Amino acid sequence: MLDVKKVVATEDASELISRLKDKHGPLLFHQSGGCCDGSSPMCYQEGDMLIGESDVLLGYIDECPFYISKAQYGYWKHTQLIIDVVKGRGGMFSLEGPEGVRFLTRSRVFTEEEKSKI
Repeated sequence: MLDVKKVVATEDASELISRLKDKHGPLLFHQSGGCCDGSSPMCYQEGDMLIGESDVLLGYIDECPFYISKAQYGYWKHTQLIIDVVKGRGGMFSLEGPEGVRFLTRSRVFTEEEKSKI
């Protein structure tokens, strides 16, 4: 059986998530598609961001909920989001900022077989 996930994390991202969870406790991610950090998902302590009706739960990465705005989901629903880490500064409110790295969203289009399973 084909297990299709809409969002996954690279090994580097998982290692960073683990360090951030040790430091800050439970986390959540949000991919808003804002003008400045559209490819950078924001990482927050759980409870520090209000999730509303305009957000979609895409899945979980390393047991952390990952949300995306409905508008962005409309554009990306045919892709798998791959959360990675790169050097540099990200969003000013995202927890990884002081680490000197930022999360980055990469994507790939689902295969026809995968599309039939989601």
